[in-house]
Amino acid sequence: MRRLLPLIALPVLAFGAVRSDMLVSTEWLAGHLSDPDVVILQVSRERAIYDAGHIPNARFVALGEIAITRNDIPNELPDVADLQKIFEKAGVSDNSHVILYTDAAVLPATRAWFTFDYLGHSEHASLLDGGLAKWKAEGRTISKDAPAIAAGHFTPHVHPEVVETMNGVKALPANAKLIDARAPEDFTGSRPNAELSRVGHIPGAENVFWSTTQSKDGALLPEAELRKLYEAVGVTPSTPVVTYCNSGMQASESYFTLKYLGYNTKLYDGSLSEWSAAKDTPVVK
Repeated sequence: MRRLLPLIALPVLAFGAVRSDMLVSTEWLAGHLSDPDVVILQVSRERAIYDAGHIPNARFVALGEIAITRNDIPNELPDVADLQKIFEKAGVSDNSHVILYTDAAVLPATRAWFTFDYLGHSEHASLLDGGLAKWKAEGRTISKDAPAIAAGHFTPHVHPEVVETMNGVKALPANAKLIDARAPEDFTGSRPNAELSRVGHIPGAENVFWSTTQSKDGALLPEAELRKLYEAVGVTPSTPVVTYCNSGMQASESYFTLKYLGYNTKLYDGSLSEWSAAKDTPVVK
């Protein structure tokens, strides 16, 4: 049975060592629903989805609160002070082991994990493998009651280095890999997208569609299969990797997966929304 991570300085793992602490199973969560240090967050676009039925003791966090539009670029990180207030309101404290899930596709949950990584709390944040869909498929208890929440005390320890900038992408070293997490038709530019100034991809990017890392039940593929997907485009444990997509949502799943595999990873939060709108940035098909 997986134990709660101790809230002490953890050893730095060598690149390529899988981080099993980043995932918890539905079985594990079912046995820890009432643990006082476990804070379960359902991150969804709509509150009505949460109200219709959620994992017992889960609290609701709106995706729109943690991924905002700034300078016409969607799904950007809010100010640190705003994130602190959002998570404290949800009951997150410095000693909390946060379990993240969403209602359908995993992206809101992986985006929330990226946010906790940025805030320096990812050593104590885990994704529910398979999410709500797997929980329901196994016939586990669903609740419509919102739990009473005592405000937490959460101290951010910001890691700006996990966020790549447009200038950083322009200056990537020759040994780095830029991973486009979108579907192949978005990568090639064959599918129109009115939300982008130009369709296609950033020169030099490799395409690994985020959904190919997920099994049919929404759980993450086994480690060996995940490594094969990224090794096929030249990613090794020592490779610096930057993920991107249209606006940093799909890329957050790739970011999570690569971090889980122990790879040296950043996320280009502005992604193609920012890149394609700039005047001096090439986009290729």
